[in-house]
Amino acid sequence: MAITVDVQDDNLEKALRILKKKIQIDGLQKELKLRRHYEKPSEKKRRKIQEAERRRRKARRRFY
Repeated sequence: MAITVDVQDDNLEKALRILKKKIQIDGLQKELKLRRHYEKPSEKKRRKIQEAERRRRKARRRFY
């Protein structure tokens, strides 16, 4: 899976901004941050449960 960004009019700053946004949306930045250090299976399970709960609360807020 490759993320590509076209540089137009030699505007490197704008292309870099677009690249960072694409990486953030894709979830690659979060995954790289998590892989920097070893995460014990119990910590991984706890983090996944907390993330799921956070998503449920967010969905509930949108619903009401």
